[in-house]
Amino acid sequence: MIKLSMITVLRRAAVAALLLFAFPSFAAAPASEARGPIVVAPAGAYMGSAEADVRVFKGIPYAAAPVGPLRWKPPQPLARAATGLKVTAFGPPCMQPVSPVKGIYSQDLGTQSEDCLSLNIWTPKNAAKAPVLVWIHGGALVGGSSRDALYDGTPMAARGVILVSINYRLGVFGYLAHPELSAESPDGVSGNYGLLDQIAALKWVQQNIAAFGGDPDNVTIAGESAGGLSVMYLMASPLARGLFAKAIAQSAYMISTPALKQAAVGEPSAEDAGLKLTRTLQKPNIALMRAMDARQLSDASAMAGFSPFANVDGKTLTRQLVETFDRGEQAPVPILAGFNSGEIRSLVFLIPPVPGSGEAYEAAIRQRYGDLADRYLALYPSTNLRESMLANTRDALYGWTAERLVRKQEAIGKPSFLYLFDHGYPAMEAAKLHGFHASELPYMFGFLDRTPPLWPKIPATAGERALSDAMVDYWTSFARTGRPTSAVAPAWPAFGTDGGYMHFADDGPQAARDLMPGMYALHEEAVCRRRAAGQAWNWNTGIVSPELKPAAC
Repeated sequence: MIKLSMITVLRRAAVAALLLFAFPSFAAAPASEARGPIVVAPAGAYMGSAEADVRVFKGIPYAAAPVGPLRWKPPQPLARAATGLKVTAFGPPCMQPVSPVKGIYSQDLGTQSEDCLSLNIWTPKNAAKAPVLVWIHGGALVGGSSRDALYDGTPMAARGVILVSINYRLGVFGYLAHPELSAESPDGVSGNYGLLDQIAALKWVQQNIAAFGGDPDNVTIAGESAGGLSVMYLMASPLARGLFAKAIAQSAYMISTPALKQAAVGEPSAEDAGLKLTRTLQKPNIALMRAMDARQLSDASAMAGFSPFANVDGKTLTRQLVETFDRGEQAPVPILAGFNSGEIRSLVFLIPPVPGSGEAYEAAIRQRYGDLADRYLALYPSTNLRESMLANTRDALYGWTAERLVRKQEAIGKPSFLYLFDHGYPAMEAAKLHGFHASELPYMFGFLDRTPPLWPKIPATAGERALSDAMVDYWTSFARTGRPTSAVAPAWPAFGTDGGYMHFADDGPQAARDLMPGMYALHEEAVCRRRAAGQAWNWNTGIVSPELKPAAC
């Protein structure tokens, strides 16, 4: 007994000495300032904050972002912190254009910075080998931040799951490709910097999350919208293989993406798009682009119409996403994927002007869809043009992608789970936004009262709370075991061979089968024909689709 007691004393003394070294100012701090939890990880020592039974660490740097004259390089490794870091405030959002137009997604994210590669961790107080969910925010690869109030990880941590949310470079800073930048690269590539940031964050998690009580072998990547697109990029990227064990893709879109050096799928190369931007900005070389003020560069690039996408460079991404998944070369992990019934109600800029008559609409569809026109019009009839156009764009982008993901993972023998979020409440219905894009986020994160200022206010009712509780259960149980379950809601059927899915309806979750019969088959055929003809497949659907010629699909 004496020997054991002495070992305990020596261990405590060693830990105390380490903390005094790591946090030299911590020892002299008043008791009121010395209450934060401390974690000593391979990357450094961090002091966070405690909220009930959850420990929170905000703004941890995971890599160095090359800025100013060094911008447009891969994320750089950080030296281990010689002294401890107090990590109780979110890091700055990555640089992004500030829109003068306010909408339901608008909120003040604070001062932006190029030096923005940080992550945040919510962990149970006494976590040990806890499952980890890494959240990748949406925003069209142009905007957003991990500090968004919707992404608070407290409810998930209260259920035993560690939530990690990350920042990554956006817009021109994250996705500019250019021949000069490719020439600088040892691999001869450029443009995928935002995706490389995400991979660097996942590597940081692998190396450090055990110190926070997490299991590096049980990491789930998850994201919505552009975050869902990023999840698919990570599933396809050889550089991300082995960094995660499961995936969640919410309102993802498996659209065509440019190749780095050659025109492909009806689009110019990513390098040509970069050259076009430099000409538009009258900065004929990368040195002049690097000399630009970050705010000026961000806003000017957006005004010039620069569209950020990852590119097929042969290293970070080796093929179009559709081809990678067709070949079964994606990460062999369980997946949970889905979309919302009213995706386009808050994204109406994605649909073209509604034709003046049903006859004009049908004529356009018959011209463009040919022998597929009858199938198309059965799903999207001319009796209500606006609703049909909203539904078609939703399905061509989000519905087809969600079902494709679960089908392709099922094909390689991995558990796959599909959902449709089809829920509304009075303020949402009054705004004619039933099931709008991202409207599931407050429910699956568990905070119904932290929405942006213009978001339709969610009522504080037992029904809304019950739906949220069920969704947090499903998401956290999937992160834990690869199967979504809830003690207070119906069993979620696997997609399997009979098309099981979960319908999040107005009156709660309902298990169902055979989602929107005919929808997936039509859009899969349309994409196949576009691929065969070398055409892009994205927002150019319905009455603005290219003509679809018969092909061996």
